[in-house]
This record gives sequence, structure tokens and C-alpha cells, in this order.
Amino acid sequence: MRKPVIAGNWKMYKTVSESVDTALALKPLVANANHCDVIIAPVFTALKTVADRLEGSNVHVAGQNCSTEVEEGAHTGEVTAAMLRDVGASHVIVGHSERRQFYFETDSMVNKKCQAAITAGLIAILCVGESLEQREQGTAERVVSGQLTGGLSGLTVSDLDRIIVAYEPVWAIGTGRTATPEQAQEMHAFIRRVFADGYTKTAAGAMRILYGGSVKPDNIAGLMSQTDIDGALVGGASLKADSFAQIVNFGRT
Repeated sequence: MRKPVIAGNWKMYKTVSESVDTALALKPLVANANHCDVIIAPVFTALKTVADRLEGSNVHVAGQNCSTEVEEGAHTGEVTAAMLRDVGASHVIVGHSERRQFYFETDSMVNKKCQAAITAGLIAILCVGESLEQREQGTAERVVSGQLTGGLSGLTVSDLDRIIVAYEPVWAIGTGRTATPEQAQEMHAFIRRVFADGYTKTAAGAMRILYGGSVKPDNIAGLMSQTDIDGALVGGASLKADSFAQIVNFGRT
């Protein structure tokens, strides 16, 4: 049985004090959420403070990005995966569409970041997804398959224990548009087939695949009812403790 994951990507929002306030407000609201793993990804400057304040709770902390470099060195502006772990992170988001689109990250760079995360003992949340143009051209599966195989190149079956995939159709991120549960399920099932073909059916069956793209309290239940959707990577709705808690506590009274 795959344990669901509900992760909140706070992107470039919140000062340290605002991050702490939100994290502490969230903490009691999800304290009994043993049905899923709960993760929040604050900005780099708030990571340690938030991780310290959440120590001992069931809320994990993730970095939003990491360097392709494993070792420290002369790389101004970069942060290694090991540095993220040092300040209390257990996960790191890699290959988000905003990083690919605006900061020109390639599949090769994403692959290096996945390997760096695994080396540092972090779990990498690998983001994949097609643009609206690619979907309309009928190339969505080819694009997503290429991102997966490129991003995971050289990784072994045992390495996959430290990988979570997040399918985020670019056309649904921050737009208010959401893939229907059926559209999301179709791509999630395809992603699982890619893993089965590239690794093993067992590895594919164990892989947790999240959906991201305008996830909200009112659509999470429909998404989570699908066979191959194992959770969500939440953007805007994770910035408020109450709305994110509603998503975490989907289907619970």
C-alpha cells in the first residue's frame, strides 16, 4: 500500500516570521493525519527556523531546489542537498516547471540534482509535466516520458526508494485550471507504465506519484479517488494553514 503524500510548495512567499506563523498554525490542524506524509517547502531563509519549530511533529520540511553539485565549493548562490539536510530538510523539490521554464534547467541538470539529493540522504520530489501546447499537439506522453528517463538516468531500483514523482501539467499551475481527475489518472497510469518498463513492475507499483496544478480543498477528494494518484503537490492553497489542512485531511471527518 502506497502511503499518500501531501506536500505544500510555498514558492517565493513568506518572511521567516510569516513562515513560522503558518507552520505553527498548521501543526495542530494536521497532528492526527497519520494517513499521509505531510511536507511543506518554505523559502531557503526560513528552512532552519521552521524545521526547528516543527521538530518532533509529523510535518516534514523540504527545500524547493538544490545545487547540481554534491560538494561545497565556489558556486555563488547555490545550496547543496547536504546543506538542506543539515538545516533539517528531509525532502527537496527538483525539476519544477518554473525552474525548467524560467531558469533553463535541463533534464541533465535535474538528474544531477536527483543524484545529489539521494547522496545527501534526502528524498527528491521530481516534477514532470507538459505545456498546453504540447498537450494540444498530442506529445504530452512523450514529453513526460523524456523528463522521467532523463531525470532518473543512472538511478537504480534501490535509488527509487528516495524518489517521489509529481506530475504537474504546466497549463494548470497557478492558472486556476485543473486537469480533471480522469485526465490526471490517465497520465499517472502512464508514468507508472514508464517505471514498469524502465525498472520493474514492483518498483512501479511502489512509486508514489503526486498530482500538482491548482489543487484545492474542493477538488482533492476527486483526485485522490483515482487509482494511481498518491497525493498532491500544492501551491497557492498551501500558503494558508486552514486550506492546506483541509487538503491534508481529505476524506476525513
